[in-house]
Amino acid sequence: MIHSTAIIHPSVKLGENVSIGAFCLVDANVSIDDNTVLESHVVVKGKTSIGKGNHIYQFASVGEDCQDKKYAGEPTELIIGDNNIIRESVTIHRGTVQDQGVTRIGSNNLLMCFVHVAHDCVIGDNSILATGATLAGHVHIGNWVIMGGLTAAHQFCHIADHSFIGGGAIILADVPPFIMVGNNGEPRGINSEGLKRRGFSSETIMQIKRAYKILYRNNYRATEAVEKLRELSDDTQDVKRMADFVNRSSRGIVR
Repeated sequence: MIHSTAIIHPSVKLGENVSIGAFCLVDANVSIDDNTVLESHVVVKGKTSIGKGNHIYQFASVGEDCQDKKYAGEPTELIIGDNNIIRESVTIHRGTVQDQGVTRIGSNNLLMCFVHVAHDCVIGDNSILATGATLAGHVHIGNWVIMGGLTAAHQFCHIADHSFIGGGAIILADVPPFIMVGNNGEPRGINSEGLKRRGFSSETIMQIKRAYKILYRNNYRATEAVEKLRELSDDTQDVKRMADFVNRSSRGIVR
């Protein structure tokens, strides 16, 4: 259903069973796939591609020009996957040519009201950004990440799979997989409860706990910790993921 007050540019590509509510604006170079719902007063600008089964609530701004002062009107892009919930007043900006030119959001994510996703961010699948969470430019969020309300991530930070960020935290460095970060921005153990809910075995969780101690309890330098993690990873591929992440981190990890 397309409401009579919605403004849809003639070039817009709409899939089957798309619903666009009152006073929405869908501009040129936008495509919206099957079964996606836009509630009232949503603005979508392009080039933006929205997948199947998404639900975007009122006053969201999707695909707007970024706020980077270097941006000079270059043709950049926003790509959104399937089955995301994007709540009231969320803002998502397109990429810049200084990066890959694309902001990318995966599938099955929940972005609560007033979340901001800046230019060139990448969000994986099955993540939750609670009310007021803010991503600066070029931030990468993995899969199954939870960011608490009013959290903020500094530009270029990477927050890896299955991590949990406490409400109000300011993330200034990379967060390795499985780590729980307190509201002071410091590591507080592993996200063991989340791992249990997602089917990780008790043996794997124990190995991840051992890896956490290597990273944070034994006063190793990063290079030393990576070597110790690689020794431990012979038993668990998830520990290898932690070692690889720390090894390639350009900002350093949260401490």
